[in-house]
Amino acid sequence: MVDFFSKIREKIYKRFSNDIGIDLGTANTLVYLTGKGIVVNEPSVVALNQKTGQVVAVGAQAKAMLGRTPPHIVAVRPLVDGVISDFEVTEEMIAYLVKKAEELSPMPLGPRVVVGVPSGVTNVEIRAVRDATRNAGAREVYIVEEPMAGAIGIRLPIKSPIGSMVIDIGGGTSDIAVISLGGIVKSKNLRIAGDKLNNDIIGYIRSEFKILIGEKTAEEIKINIGSVMPEESMEVSVKGRDLVTGLPREVIITDSDIREAMAQSIANLVDTVKEVLETTPPEIVSDVMQRGIYLVGGGALIRGLDVLLHEELKIPIYIASDPLTAIARGTGIILENLENFMEVLIENEDELPPKKQ
Repeated sequence: MVDFFSKIREKIYKRFSNDIGIDLGTANTLVYLTGKGIVVNEPSVVALNQKTGQVVAVGAQAKAMLGRTPPHIVAVRPLVDGVISDFEVTEEMIAYLVKKAEELSPMPLGPRVVVGVPSGVTNVEIRAVRDATRNAGAREVYIVEEPMAGAIGIRLPIKSPIGSMVIDIGGGTSDIAVISLGGIVKSKNLRIAGDKLNNDIIGYIRSEFKILIGEKTAEEIKINIGSVMPEESMEVSVKGRDLVTGLPREVIITDSDIREAMAQSIANLVDTVKEVLETTPPEIVSDVMQRGIYLVGGGALIRGLDVLLHEELKIPIYIASDPLTAIARGTGIILENLENFMEVLIENEDELPPKKQ
């Protein structure tokens, strides 16, 4: 009888509410709406009016304000290294993005939501994501680790007794995970990702050219001419503030400058991948050698990264098709068949049933 009523309730929910997947990233947040695909892709930035405490803008509008706001308006990133640093602002951001997604398919009941978080997050951080999403209007909230969602998004056989390795290079963190039988066998999360590379570029240009540039400019340089292996010669004109005179100045930056700026961080990333492989069971390492390593996330698009990893590891490296949306697609696949993927979701200890004495 209980099963009968739960099935009826599930049918009602499916008819009168949406299923939404959220890739809650440090740099960008993507929202997947079942039946529509990825409907929102916005920067994880919120602009706040400090006088009134109100949210002025969210996403692309707020990012355009970075470094350009008057003193009473502050453009902030509520997520640092993939976890919530400002609970209330994150809640506002999630509510805005969920509302924007639901405008395409209005429903009377709150949505069921799957949220991607970095691997190895603490129970406190999981609870913060769960509470922020629920306060933003979600009816049910499920949490999945981002490398697992990425593996599902690119259709790897995560439930088979076959080892798969995924490297998710995002904005705040890089997740290196070895997956088999629906679980993460070995993983490592490190704070070397898009934001760290941007800061490396800012620091290098400051020390070598005595010019101060902003985070947005550094990101544009990285996207336009950033590479980790020598390729065709590229250069870009960069405008910034001269640290000596305090006046605007323009310099030419080449791809070799950017390689030098990012070299230490990229070397640390490669070393961490080696560490994960060294502690992985030999049978799974054999599978990874045969099947290769898959790169997802925005960092997968850094020129020459796949070639460098192949040279260092002697393992085939594959860049996922559309790596930026892999995790969001994975949350969508989980939502479409939630019962089959329950074992890959993170359980919050607060929500586990009490142990029998």
